[in-house]
Amino acid sequence: MERGCGACVVLIAKYNPTKDEVSEFSASSCLTLVYNINFYSIITTEGLGNTQDGLHAIQKRMSGFHASQCGFCTPGMCMSIFTSLANADKSKEPEPLNGFSKLTVSEAERAFSGNLCRCTGYRPIVDACKSFASDVDLEDLGLNIFWKKGDKHADVSKLPTYTLGGGVCTFPDFLKSEIKSSLDHLNVSNVTVSGEGWYHPKSIDQYYDLLNSGIFGDCCVKVVVGNTGAGVYKDRDLYNKYIDIGGIPELSVILRKDSGIEIGAATPISRTIEILEQESGSISVPNGSLVFRKLAKHMSKVATPFVRNTASLGGNIILAQKYPFASDIATILLGAASTVHLQVASQTLEVTLEEFLEQPPLDPSTLLLSIFIPHWTPDSQTQTNVVFETYRAAPRPLGNAVSYINSAFLGLVSLNEPSGDPVLSNLHLAFGAYGTEHAIRATKVEEHLTGKLLTPSVVLEAVHLLRETIVPMEGTSHPEYRVSVAVGFLFSFLSSISEDIKGPGKTLNISSASSVDTDDLCNPTLSSRREALSGDDYKPVGEPIKKYGVELQASGEAVYVDDIPAPKNCLYGEFIYSTKPLAYVKSIKFKPSLASEKILTVISAKDIPSGGQNIGSSYVFGDELLFGAPIAECAGQALGVVIAETQRYADLARKQVIVEYDTKDLKPPILTVEQAVQNNSYFNVPPEMIPKQVGDFSKGMAEADHKILSTEVKVASQYYFYMETQTALAIPDEDNTMVVYSASQYPELAQSVIAKCLGIPLNNVRVITRRVGGGFGGKATKSFNVATAAALCAYKLRRPVRMYLNRSTDMVMVGGRHPVKAYYSAGFKSDGKITALHLEVLINAGISPDASPVIQKVLYQV
Repeated sequence: MERGCGACVVLIAKYNPTKDEVSEFSASSCLTLVYNINFYSIITTEGLGNTQDGLHAIQKRMSGFHASQCGFCTPGMCMSIFTSLANADKSKEPEPLNGFSKLTVSEAERAFSGNLCRCTGYRPIVDACKSFASDVDLEDLGLNIFWKKGDKHADVSKLPTYTLGGGVCTFPDFLKSEIKSSLDHLNVSNVTVSGEGWYHPKSIDQYYDLLNSGIFGDCCVKVVVGNTGAGVYKDRDLYNKYIDIGGIPELSVILRKDSGIEIGAATPISRTIEILEQESGSISVPNGSLVFRKLAKHMSKVATPFVRNTASLGGNIILAQKYPFASDIATILLGAASTVHLQVASQTLEVTLEEFLEQPPLDPSTLLLSIFIPHWTPDSQTQTNVVFETYRAAPRPLGNAVSYINSAFLGLVSLNEPSGDPVLSNLHLAFGAYGTEHAIRATKVEEHLTGKLLTPSVVLEAVHLLRETIVPMEGTSHPEYRVSVAVGFLFSFLSSISEDIKGPGKTLNISSASSVDTDDLCNPTLSSRREALSGDDYKPVGEPIKKYGVELQASGEAVYVDDIPAPKNCLYGEFIYSTKPLAYVKSIKFKPSLASEKILTVISAKDIPSGGQNIGSSYVFGDELLFGAPIAECAGQALGVVIAETQRYADLARKQVIVEYDTKDLKPPILTVEQAVQNNSYFNVPPEMIPKQVGDFSKGMAEADHKILSTEVKVASQYYFYMETQTALAIPDEDNTMVVYSASQYPELAQSVIAKCLGIPLNNVRVITRRVGGGFGGKATKSFNVATAAALCAYKLRRPVRMYLNRSTDMVMVGGRHPVKAYYSAGFKSDGKITALHLEVLINAGISPDASPVIQKVLYQV
């Protein structure tokens, strides 16, 4: 899913030989570089259990609670749950009853907060995880195979047995012994080189010695700690040298000072959260822990648990400094008046975070050492209190979603004499992610509010100044929404301060740590539900029968197309697609780069065999081209396939492509349904699928109490969002035959399209589909292009070819469900009953009919 879905989550165990301790954390394996986990132990869901040797309780309960459908995300779910159980059971909490862990219900509900599931729904997955919780009410759990909903008592003994700690050795003794015997080697002061091109400097001096040594020359070098930034800004080329700075002790130092806390830049975000929570708990001054507590809470909503475990605090801020990265962490640290320490050659500098973000993008010669967060405590003598709040607006509340806008507000509030009204000072109002290069401070708003009473006119002027400050860059989506949310955040903050001042003889209450804590309302508990239970009339429909094969999915034994072992001499392909909507393709070239050197060949329309057709998809309403040749009919249409020895090489090589276009003598492209209507550009629809009028519209309007004479509504396109992207593996077989493994919902039609493209008999093509990692209609006809392209490449090269589209290519080429624009008139009674409805629906079917004519029939039947 491109490094954020959690389908590939594994448990990583690290051994500390000095303390003889093992620590476990979850990580996204697709982001984790192999050399970064030297001397670590890796556990996958296959390591928990399997159908041959016995399944783990997690896998059995995922099955028993019906917590898997397509199963593509299930292995990652299991590992996130297992990691949470393993860590919870190490706590000093009281021993739970047999069959339970030390995990609590609230922890269970967040155990897999970063794992995405497209088809199952999270309720059964939550129930499976909650069944391990020591404080769970078993009768609150949903439908399962262990007991019937009508049973008087749910019995924990009926659940698969769970052993405290998970019952799995996460770090084998032989690896501990190897680490202990390698201590002298690990502690050497020289730079460690692991394999060709991977460097581990052990100090800042070694890091600069490496940079200045000249060994890198013109090499493409990447400086890494956790490498999670690759999930946000995808690599555009290969790197032949890496410098891992995670082993530099100075970058992981934690210094607690009277004035604040200094956190090393290489400290993982999850560890930063722990440190801030610990520091918050150690502060005895009332409300003095507010800033650290709020920072920790907000950081827990950033990314996902398995990303936060490896992503570094400094890496997040570096991304915000170098790119227009919508960082929550940079914004909230800016609001907390943080400073950063930098190493530039032999010079150490301390600058404010605001100054740091405004600098030109850093290069490897500047090293971010640490981030300093100051203490902010109230002053009881001057009746001055600290107020601090952070906000974010995002598609999902618990992380794994980039903010539309975020903010952090810090200030000191005191009472004005003699009115007793609140007055703000030392304000830090930070905003980010609204369509800006980096987080900023609203200095004009700060200056306006400082020292003034919070009267309506003062607040109104602050809003006007804020609107002048928050100006999204051109091209930012939903700019008006982002600005209005920023205003709402500021208004909420100022309102909360005023509400803390109560009654005549007002005093500023600083006795409670939550007196000016304006946390958002808690999210509704995931445990609430409503169920409709059927009777016995329709048995076995409604019976909690276990889904076939779910244990294979939970244990990782279920084989999807990309799990099939690569055949000997297998090659890999990636589409080259058009970026122009209607243009002649004059040439396809590649930029000189490391990735382009890995290209073996490019397959295009000219490679279609004699007797074959340029066909990539087909349905009853018409065919679709495999390659746009000589004209690219639309943006996203395939122009060819770049072939390399690995999928990564093919993906990166595609990014180096340069396509030369020519639009001479071509009409302007039709890009909207309104333009299609003006140009009379319609696909033919069979008469039986054209909607028919029902009833008398005029009579219905005459009977209506209320009328909507004419208005319109738009519904945007929707991406199918299957977890497994489009994929296929084509293997040439004897006697001019072809075997294609395709993640398709319509393999029989895929067979026909492939045979037509290759110009071979239908019986010479064998299409195999065991299972797909989600489909939802997106892998019906849309899967044919990938299967056919892979088959053509394999046919031409006489070698197996695998194609696995990356998420970006998948979204561009496959598209989504139909955008719709509807004009309607309606009449209805006062009680809401509709008496008349006239609909004129424009369906954007794109460049080819595909299955689009069916859509309008579906619409009017609904």
